[in-house]
Amino acid sequence: MTTVNQLDLKNKKAIIRVDFNVPLNDAHQVTDNTRIVAAKPTIDAVLSAGGSCILMSHLGRPKGVTPELSLQHIISAVEEVLGHKVIFAQDSIGEDAQSKAAALKPGEILLLENLRFHAEETAGDEGFAKALASLADVYINDAFGTAHRAHVSTTIIAQYFDQNKAVGNLLEQEIIAIDKVLKTGEKPVLAILGGSKVSSKITIIENILDKVDHLIIGGGMAYTFVKAKGGKVGNSICEGDYLEYTLELLEKAKAKNVQIHLPVDVIATTDFSNDKERKTMNINEIEDGWEGLDAGPISLQNFENVVLESKTILWNGPLGVFEFSNFANGTIKLGTFIAQSTTAGAFSLVGGGDSVAAVKQFGFADKVSYVSTGGGAMLESLEGKILPGIAALKA
Repeated sequence: MTTVNQLDLKNKKAIIRVDFNVPLNDAHQVTDNTRIVAAKPTIDAVLSAGGSCILMSHLGRPKGVTPELSLQHIISAVEEVLGHKVIFAQDSIGEDAQSKAAALKPGEILLLENLRFHAEETAGDEGFAKALASLADVYINDAFGTAHRAHVSTTIIAQYFDQNKAVGNLLEQEIIAIDKVLKTGEKPVLAILGGSKVSSKITIIENILDKVDHLIIGGGMAYTFVKAKGGKVGNSICEGDYLEYTLELLEKAKAKNVQIHLPVDVIATTDFSNDKERKTMNINEIEDGWEGLDAGPISLQNFENVVLESKTILWNGPLGVFEFSNFANGTIKLGTFIAQSTTAGAFSLVGGGDSVAAVKQFGFADKVSYVSTGGGAMLESLEGKILPGIAALKA
């Protein structure tokens, strides 16, 4: 797969699929510019090689033209991050986009209007793809967050560029990070899966059992495993339909010499809130009327030992309801252990919405090796799927 640094970009116009789907407040101001910052290295690479950039992205889920989701709102944030003036096209195709793209000089940046103002973007329309492709000489995909979608800007457009297409720096880093966990990681390899439901992580567990040495299962998922093994979980979240399946997973793991680590104690409460009475209980003996919302102290001690012994670590999902301050300790402690292991030389990848949110909230983002920018794309990669946006760059 060609990288941006391998392209001839001098005097070329590069149309770049970026992921500028950023959060806005009620005044339509960007509240988190992480995704814009993440795209900067690729944009800088094109400009420094003597090219110009045509940036395309979606924002939100508009049904037709939706003024509050116009990319016009993010221009000042993009200019601030990139340190360049940004020209704006009132549409992603059509006369205004064509004339501004045609006039673009080396070193300049053009931002197209929200791709999803056109239903053709998500429908994979060939005509829309051709119109976008006609604006540029080169295509670069740098949007990992949408690489699992077979949309025009992520896949269909690539067929119009033959050899003049490449993976951007961010997308390349994401591919390398996932490969380090699934293919090239130094052993022992540890995966930590949290979150509420076993059902949402089945395909990931199935795919990674051949790649990992240790698997920590935390969060709400753990109670389904505990109940399947005959434990009492009180009112804790539990997927009754998956009890038999979890036992099969445990057997599969055993056959593959994968050590599964479940919590042994939990912080429980009588209601799903931050302020009710709390008690530490054995996870196998949670009293009726009580539900576990965080990992307990002995569990954390056990997890610490596993994390510090591991050389490659994947973290996907929190250990508890970290949105409640009284049940955030397990997730914070886990972040601390991973940071310590990373400092000692381990490679650590954090991916998936909730764990990424926790890492940012508790200040671990610069203490782990890599924080993924794509939730759904990350999960599908871990399931072993070839993402359409990546496959299109290899075709």
